[in-house]
Amino acid sequence: MAYSLGQGQPIIVLKEGTERTKNREAQANNIAAARAIADAVRSTLGPKGMDKMLVDSLGDVVITNDGVTILKEIDVQHPAAKMIVEVAKTQDSECGDGTTTSVVLSGELLKKAEQLIESNVHPTIIANGYRLAAAEAVKILDRTAVEIKGDEGLFKVAMTAMTGKSVGGDGKALSELSVKAAKAVAEERDGKLSVDVDNIKVEKKTGGSISDTELINGLIIDKEKVHPRMPRTVNKAKIAILSSALEIKKTEVEAKIQIRDPASMQRFLDEEENTLKGMVEKIKAVGANVVFCQKGMDDLVQHYLAKAGIYACRRLKESDMEKVAKATGGNVVGNLDSITEADLGCADVVEERKVGEEWMTFITGCASPKAISIIVRGGTEHVIDEVERALHDALRVVGVAMEDGKIVAGGGAPEIEMSLKLNDYASAVGGREQLAIRAFAEALEVIPWALAENAGLDPIDVVIQLKNAHNGEKNSAYMGLDLNTGNPVNMLEQDVIEPLRVKIQAIESATEVAGMVLRIDDVIASRKAPPSAGGMPPGMGGMGGMGGMPGMM
Repeated sequence: MAYSLGQGQPIIVLKEGTERTKNREAQANNIAAARAIADAVRSTLGPKGMDKMLVDSLGDVVITNDGVTILKEIDVQHPAAKMIVEVAKTQDSECGDGTTTSVVLSGELLKKAEQLIESNVHPTIIANGYRLAAAEAVKILDRTAVEIKGDEGLFKVAMTAMTGKSVGGDGKALSELSVKAAKAVAEERDGKLSVDVDNIKVEKKTGGSISDTELINGLIIDKEKVHPRMPRTVNKAKIAILSSALEIKKTEVEAKIQIRDPASMQRFLDEEENTLKGMVEKIKAVGANVVFCQKGMDDLVQHYLAKAGIYACRRLKESDMEKVAKATGGNVVGNLDSITEADLGCADVVEERKVGEEWMTFITGCASPKAISIIVRGGTEHVIDEVERALHDALRVVGVAMEDGKIVAGGGAPEIEMSLKLNDYASAVGGREQLAIRAFAEALEVIPWALAENAGLDPIDVVIQLKNAHNGEKNSAYMGLDLNTGNPVNMLEQDVIEPLRVKIQAIESATEVAGMVLRIDDVIASRKAPPSAGGMPPGMGGMGGMGGMPGMM
């Protein structure tokens, strides 16, 4: 890109082929890209939302209505659109649910901002107004939030997250399972309850139906025993968890051994066998009757372990090793020489069971497992994947609700309440920022609007009825949309509730990304380097088809 000083002499500033858009054009492009992403997932919002079928370049199919899954699968190119995708990913990692809400809200905030920009309101003022509105909205949410009541409240939170997912009539059983699992891994840290759902291992196996999904109060390892003569079941298991290989180590440096006679060869082989036998003796000496090894296991070691009646699995994932240690109370040992009885984990039973077509190892009867498993069953791969996503959402929201102890009503109730209160708040704010606060209030109405639209109701009538229902009377703040009748009802009585953090995170992340997109007035995009012919190394681009490979035709 060149600039002229007026004397006809251009100054080269940017490399040739660089694209640059400025001011209104740049803002319009960014807003259009962000809105396109929001529109892509808008029809999936709520219990009556539709599913999307995503087909990747390899032909693999994903069928889902989970906002973050859709956006992860789509190959997004536009930089502003990528920022919106990040909002969904953040929402998913922080709360598990509300991904579609946060994206739809981001798109609507930018749509309202575009109208203000056309009315000559500066983008910085809009961003400031949005920030004020978001801070006030969080305060309104805090005031309308209620304390969660025991396991029943957690079950209702899980059920709300499950609604609309493709789990058929099994939502109730899966919700109960989610509550049990989250409570099992809950730990108290510094006086606060913490629920790390990464300690819940989800294994998927096709076959059976969704109702066959079960919670194992221990761990499932997707591995079978390494030797057929090993016992299938071990009671009162003492478990050695090894991150080192049970085989002869290769030397660090390149070395050669010259053997001149058969006797030396035999001594060499005997020494190797003794070394391997010594490894098994060390395991027996500490009293272990089960071995989980992260790396390889020599055939001879397998033989001696089987002879000693020890159950063994090899090549476990590192994450599985950590979960075994947490579930059984053992320690992961890096060097076999340093293993002691105190490092062993304990479980009532370690057994090999057949699940579907494959054998898996079940560790059950752990004293106080801080890692547990859920085995998901279903008729097809697509069903199981969707059940896993629904379970992930339910586990996360139950965990968040347990940590915070506060919930808000669902069904568009908090959005309408915030919208009405923000309109009142805007009058108290001087300057042009109040225009942005009013725009923010209007943008919040997109959630009940989209819920009604997806349920086949008239969104205009629905929003008007909801606004009338939020008349300041007792419990009017909890009036949300009943998608079956189209009438406003008390969402707390209907058991439609969501964790407070889900709503707060959605509002804060949507506001931040909207402010960031609005502040961009110049987009400079470098030209992409042309790909080499067929991705081949230099000098090989001349081969047309198989012409460069004689004798292969």
